[in-house]
This record gives sequence, C-alpha cells and structure tokens, in this order.
Amino acid sequence: MDMQQSELLPIGTGLLTEPSVTSHVSAHYNSLIVEGLVSQGWAVIPDYLDPQLCEELRAEMLRYHEQDQFRKAGIGPVEERQRNEAIRRDKICWLEGATPAQRKYFELMAELRQQINRELFLGLFDLEAHYAVYEPGDFYRIHLDAFRGRSSRVVTVVSYFNPHWREEDGGLLNIYDSDDRTLVSQILPLSGTLVCFLSEMIPHEVTPTAQLRCSIAGWFRRNGSTGELVDPPT
Repeated sequence: MDMQQSELLPIGTGLLTEPSVTSHVSAHYNSLIVEGLVSQGWAVIPDYLDPQLCEELRAEMLRYHEQDQFRKAGIGPVEERQRNEAIRRDKICWLEGATPAQRKYFELMAELRQQINRELFLGLFDLEAHYAVYEPGDFYRIHLDAFRGRSSRVVTVVSYFNPHWREEDGGLLNIYDSDDRTLVSQILPLSGTLVCFLSEMIPHEVTPTAQLRCSIAGWFRRNGSTGELVDPPT
C-alpha cells in the first residue's frame, strides 16, 4: 500500500473530531477509543497525554537507559519466551509504579480500562506495562500481541514520548488489516499520542528507526486465575 504524506499522521481512527482540549485525558477521548475498538479494532488519539507527564516519563526512560536498566525483549508466550533479533530488537524495562510519574500514568490507564469495561463489558482486570526503547536500526516485525486462547492480554495500549518526530526518523507503527494483512495506517510515534487495539486481532509492526524511539507498551488483561494457577502471580 502506497501511503501518502497526508496519511502519515497520528490519527488513524478518523474519530478525533475536536481539537486538543486543556484536560487531555477525558471521558470523551476514552469514548473515542471505545468507538475505534468497536468499529475497526483499533484507535489513535493525538495529545492524549499531558505534555508535562510526557516530559517526566521520557526523562525517566532516558535515565534508566543510561543506567543500563533495559534488557533485550523476547518473543512468544511467557513459557516459551525466546530472543530473535531477526524479528525484534527493542529493549524493555518493566513498570512497577515506583515513581510519581509512573503512578500518574497507571491512574490514567485505570480510567481508560474502567471506561472500556463500562461500555464493552470485557472484564479487564489490570494493566501490565513496560518502557520500550528502539535504538537506531531497531525494529519489530509484523506480529500479534496475544496468542488466541493462550494469553490473558485483551487490549494493547501504546503511548509515545518522542517530540518533533519526523517521517524520515522511521520507527513508524504500521497497522495491518486483520484479515488480509494489507497496510491500513502508519502512525508517527509523536509525544502524547496513544494507540489502542485488540491484542489478538490487529497485526502491527515497528519499522526500523533512525533515532532513539521511546514508548510505553502495555496490555489490559483479563484475570486468568484458575483453581491451580494464580494470575497475576503473587
């Protein structure tokens, strides 16, 4: 699919009909996300995150990166996790709500999770999330975020922390059709942008980046506890 410059923007849903407002996170924006999940399985909202929070999270991410707290990410279900640099080259650092900025982010995501549950009755239980950095040359080939029937991950949520990002910087998020995997949208990872999609349904990839690319990737999960297994583990 030949994407034109006008399509290389952090929109995608066509549902953002109003300009950014002072209160960046609102029930209105969350309802737009729900509409996108229902209509096409994914949604994109520019300026979802407050600029100050974006600065704080980016600064923390860069500090952790300098302190070598990131580790190479793996692929596959947890019990079969492996590293394959032909498919994925980013590095990650899990979030535990250890700082004020992380706690604020988790609070915002809890509001989104609650709205999705109210409107779609998905029974989302919690959020697991990590920082992700892509160094120049890094990428993540086309994939799904959950394996059907083998994961409690239901809805993926990705937030970006890259000011002044340009098309030539690469690192685009490509969204593909769930049936024939044709390219349907390319998203610039601009600071404040939030992308949300159904984890088992939407194929996506990150194109090779030319600059250090910062994001948070997370998953709203169902409680997968059984009589023999506690999820999440204690």
